[in-house]
Formats: sequence, C-alpha cells, structure tokens
Amino acid sequence: MEQVIALLRDYGLQILATVVIGYLIGSVSFSIIFTRLFDKKDIRTMGSGNAGFTNVLRSVGKLPSILTFIFDFAKGLLAVYLGMLIFQASGAPFIVKQCGIYLAGVACILGHVFPLYFHFKGGKGVLTSAALILIIDWRIFLIVVGVFLIVFLISKIISLASISAAVSLPIGTFLVTYFADYRPNLSHSFDKGYSLAYVVVTTAFSLILAALVVGKHHANIGRILRGEEKKITAKKRKN
Repeated sequence: MEQVIALLRDYGLQILATVVIGYLIGSVSFSIIFTRLFDKKDIRTMGSGNAGFTNVLRSVGKLPSILTFIFDFAKGLLAVYLGMLIFQASGAPFIVKQCGIYLAGVACILGHVFPLYFHFKGGKGVLTSAALILIIDWRIFLIVVGVFLIVFLISKIISLASISAAVSLPIGTFLVTYFADYRPNLSHSFDKGYSLAYVVVTTAFSLILAALVVGKHHANIGRILRGEEKKITAKKRKN
C-alpha cells in the first residue's frame, strides 16, 4: 500500500494527463462520424443501436465500416502511445510505464463507450481494446485474436467472438506474463522488471478490460442464450 501511495504522489500529474488525453481521444466516435458522412443518419438509431463496426457494416455498408474499423483501432494505438510517452518522459520505472499504458487504454475505451462529444452513448470498445493489447504484448494479442477468429469462423456471430476473446484476455495475460516473463529472482517491488508485481498488475488490468467489453455485450449475451443473435451480414449500398 505504501508503494501505491508513493506512486500516486510521484506520478499523479502523469496519471491525470494520461487519463484525460486517453478519454478525449476515445470520445471521438468514428462510427457516428462516418455514418453521418455516408448516410446523414445517427448509427445509434439504426440496426442494433450500437455505435460500432458491426452495426455500421450491417446498417450502412462496407466502406464506412472499414473506415470505422481502421480509425477506431488507430485511436486506441494513439492513446496508448501518448500514455507511454508521458510516463517515459517522466523517467518512470518499468511497471509504472506499463500502468500508464493500461490507464491510457482503459480511459480511451471508456471514452469510446461513453463519448463526451456524443452525449455519452457510444460503442462497446472491442477494436480499441484490441489496439491496446497489440501495443502491450503481441503474444497476448495473438491469443485473443486467435480465439476471436476460431469462434467467429464457427458461429459467424461477431458478438459471440468478441465476448469469447474478451474472456480469453485475462487468461492469456496471466499465462504469458507468469510462465514466459516472470522472473522469480526479482523482488515483488513495483520498480523491478518482470516481477510478480508485473504479473499481478497486467492481469488485473486485463480483467478490467474484459469486464468492460463483456459488460457492454449484456444485451447480446441475452440474445445469444435465446438463439436470437444475428450472424454477420453487410448492407449493400445503392449505386
């Protein structure tokens, strides 16, 4: 607890800046922006009502959904990269920099889910979460994407694949950080490299991310259990 208090005291400004910047970047909802550009409508009044890639694909078309995919993923990369730079510039120790990356990512996802610029009604944060995972550890990213692809290819249901990938995130994070990275000879201090503290912090943050994504899919879970969830289809745009 003393270490945590000391970290908050020493890096309070960096934490605040990272969270604010991450949230503001995440609040730029590209599904809403591109739907308005292409269809002059609000994606939240169309289809499932979700401001995300899948609903844009079904309700608007392929091109705006591809643009949504690219820009939602990119904003996650940008937020996390800026968070990393903020903590690197302050000379923070390894685990604190990792916390900064996660904080930026979580803040960006919260911005995506509850966007400041669009009355706090946004998407589910799947693509933004994927961007965060990619920057943190490509091995965990491959596990999560692998689970997503397997479930999607079998079911053709994006929401089910997204939920499954989210559930696999904390499991994959623990397996990679503990069995591949953890060094028992290091102390449990936050200023050490791949110590037990690193395993605990990364796994805890991945649990938070997974909970955010799964929680936003609560309506989808109900439809999946009732056998009512739709398989993926794309709307054909009129010439």
